[in-house]
Amino acid sequence: MDTTSPTVRTLLLTAVAPAVWGSTYAVTQLWLPPGRPLFAATARVLPAGLLLLLWVRRLPRGRWWGRAVILGGLNHGLFFGLLYLAAFRLPSSLASTLTALSPLVVMVMAFLVLGERQTRVTLLAALAGVAGVVTLVWQSDRAGGAVDALGVAAAVGAVVASALGFALVRRWSPPDDVLATTSWQLVAGGLLLLPVAAVVEGAPPVLDAPAVAALAYLGLVGSALGYLLWFRGLTRMDAGAVAVVGLVNPVVGTVLGVLLLAEPFGPVHALAVVVTLGSVLVAQAPVRRRLGLTRWAGRHPGRTPAARPEARAEAAGTAARHTVGACPT
Repeated sequence: MDTTSPTVRTLLLTAVAPAVWGSTYAVTQLWLPPGRPLFAATARVLPAGLLLLLWVRRLPRGRWWGRAVILGGLNHGLFFGLLYLAAFRLPSSLASTLTALSPLVVMVMAFLVLGERQTRVTLLAALAGVAGVVTLVWQSDRAGGAVDALGVAAAVGAVVASALGFALVRRWSPPDDVLATTSWQLVAGGLLLLPVAAVVEGAPPVLDAPAVAALAYLGLVGSALGYLLWFRGLTRMDAGAVAVVGLVNPVVGTVLGVLLLAEPFGPVHALAVVVTLGSVLVAQAPVRRRLGLTRWAGRHPGRTPAARPEARAEAAGTAARHTVGACPT
C-alpha cells in the first residue's frame, strides 16, 4: 500500500526542479562548449518555450504581447544569458550560492516596484546573507580558486533581472494560467537571445554527443519538465514552503561542484553557505513562526500602500506561481 501522502509526494516532485537547476553549473562546465554562454542559454530556453507553446496552444492577447517580451527578456533572456556567463566563469558552489540570494533581492524589488515593505527581521536576514556571500567570495579567492569579477557580476545581474521580472509579473497579474504565460516568456526570451548570440558568438558550435545530451537535459528536463513540476508545486503549497524547497538548488550546485569538479571546500566555505542559506530561511515568515521570531518581525516604519481587493487577490495567486524562491536556474 502506498503510504506516501499527497503532501509528501508534492514536496518530493517540487524538489526535483531546483535539484535539476542546481546541476546547471556542473553540467555547463563539464559538457557544454566553453566560452559560448549565449548559445547555451538560447539552446536551453527557445526549444523548451516552443514545446510548452505547442502544448498550451494559446497566444498572448492585447498588451500581453509587449508584456511577454519584457518579462521574457528579464526572466529568461537576460537571466539565462547572465546565468550561463556566470556558470562558465565561477566555481559551481559560488555561483549557486550567489543565486540563492534571489529571495532577498526580490524583497528589494518588491519595495521599489510595488511599495511593499519588509519586516525588520527580514532586513537583518538580508544583511546576514550579503555577509555570507562576501565571505564565500573572499574565502574562494584565498583557497586558490580565483574569483572572476565578471562572473560574480553576471551572477548578481541574473538575480536582479529575475527579481525585477518577478515584481513586474506580480504587478501585472497575468490573467491566464501559468503554463501559458511561461511559454510566452520562454519563447520571447529565446527569440531575444537568438540574434544576440549570432552577432556576439557567431555560428553555433559543432556539438559532440555529450554536449547534445547535456543541452537536451537542460532544455527538456531543466526547463520544460522543471518548470512544470515547479509550478505544479506552487499551486499546491504555500509560497513560503516552496521558497524553502528552492534552497535545494545551491545545495545540489555546491555538492556537484565538490564531487565532479574538485572545487575547494573547507570549514569557512561551509560556514558561509550556512549563513547565506540561513538568512534566506529566516527571511520566510513560516520559518520565523516555527522559530518563534514573530515578536521581532515588526514592520519597517512606514505605511504600505493599500492595494485594491482584486489586486490583492490577483497578486496572491501570482505570488504563489512566482515565489521568491523560484530562481529558475
